[in-house]
Amino acid sequence: MFPAPIRAETLLAQGTQSFEKAPLTIRSQGRDLRFTVELALTPGQMSQGLMYRRALAPDAGMLFLHPQEQELAMWMANTLIPLDMLFIRADGRIHRIQERAVPLSETTISSGGRVKAVLELAGGAAARLGLKPGDVVVFPGLGTP
Repeated sequence: MFPAPIRAETLLAQGTQSFEKAPLTIRSQGRDLRFTVELALTPGQMSQGLMYRRALAPDAGMLFLHPQEQELAMWMANTLIPLDMLFIRADGRIHRIQERAVPLSETTISSGGRVKAVLELAGGAAARLGLKPGDVVVFPGLGTP
């Protein structure tokens, strides 16, 4: 079953957010993997996230960066593409990975512990790149171990 088409008027009525972009690196297995991520920093940006997107480039993502570590929960409501969610501790280490979150699902996805950030990548990226808990995300605002 396919979702109903989304009209531009609907997005505008919902107050779509704009996002700054920034470079981000993941250190995994002796490699530096580089991405360009959109930053979700405000409550409005975090609420919208990657909703209504029809595609996400393999080297792109969205980083939800919180002021402090906390237990977080995400969901896929109104998100049309599968995503990998990387839950990141304040020291930059990946705590947990949720692979291929189901589009349009309203099931909550827990961080499984206190984290400072969530990085969303295109579904399948974590497996394709061999990412695992303990790998390090390098980005301002996250300490590097």
